[in-house]
Amino acid sequence: MESNREETNPEIKHKRRPRYSGLYPKKFSEKYKELDPEKYADTIEHIIEKGGTPAGMHISIMVKEILDFLDIKPGQTGLDATLGYGGHTKEMLKCLEGRGHIFALDIDPIESEKTRERLLKAGFGPDILTVKNMNFAEVDNLREESGGFDFILADLGVSSMQIDNPERGFTFKDDGPLDLRMNPLEGKSAAERLYEMSYEEMCGMFVENSDEPCAEEIARVIVNRRKKGEKTDTTGKLKEAIEEALSFVPEEERKEAVKKSCQRCFQALRIDVNNEFESLYSFLEKLPQVLKSSGRVAILTFHSGEDRLVKKAFKEGYREGLYSEIARDVIRPSAEECIRNSRAHSTKMRWAIRA
Repeated sequence: MESNREETNPEIKHKRRPRYSGLYPKKFSEKYKELDPEKYADTIEHIIEKGGTPAGMHISIMVKEILDFLDIKPGQTGLDATLGYGGHTKEMLKCLEGRGHIFALDIDPIESEKTRERLLKAGFGPDILTVKNMNFAEVDNLREESGGFDFILADLGVSSMQIDNPERGFTFKDDGPLDLRMNPLEGKSAAERLYEMSYEEMCGMFVENSDEPCAEEIARVIVNRRKKGEKTDTTGKLKEAIEEALSFVPEEERKEAVKKSCQRCFQALRIDVNNEFESLYSFLEKLPQVLKSSGRVAILTFHSGEDRLVKKAFKEGYREGLYSEIARDVIRPSAEECIRNSRAHSTKMRWAIRA
């Protein structure tokens, strides 16, 4: 007798995937193939080969250069201060060959748990990897548990998973809540910060954090809208405010000018909301305390403010005898890598070796 599947399993119902308009999905939530890389590996590789970054993924930058410098040996103890998608962590774990341990930190509770599970499936469990949801500014709290580190990596860039997801508010390309917090469960969002800042504070924030040349014009529009009872609480509204502020730019130049100002203003807000400069300063100050003798540290930066802080800290540490060697010049990704991963263009790597 033929059985009826729905009668015997009433809870099992086929759910059709919502259709999207056009040939290819444009919204982050509709890119089901990219969001399931294990099932659609061919699609992922095709996107990467074309120089794109699949939705929900992050392509690690300068992996070879980092591993060449860190010179990781089996049995050593290391730290990935910025876990992210876990690409760098995975490659460093491979170098340990099953002996040693890596601690990995990330303040984003959403992505760090996904990455922990992803690395566990790849064979890297708690015996060799410890993932902690914490800010690298607190790195000194790991000194006793770890016994110090033979190698440390800090990739200061924002992960593509955060940038691409409009719900996180890191991109002006899609409308979403203006949040920008690495940890969405703590602190004030970018929308809240813009609502409480004075005109002078806003101008200073845009200039100090991203060298925005139209800081005064943009701040004036946001404050004037606020006086009318309008909140700049979505990524689209911030972009609109920037477009209004730059209406004086010649029409043929305006689109590019708006794009660059959006990039700078979103960066400035992200730095402000997450206290990035303060956290980096604290991390750099504590580095010599947690590095073992001859321990190595490599740091990737993505804008001039970060690079200035790292360069200054390493130079001062060298003068004080804390580091035996430091990078005299920045190391940049190869032209081939920049073609394969457009988000690598602005990367700078600096390194230091503990005395």
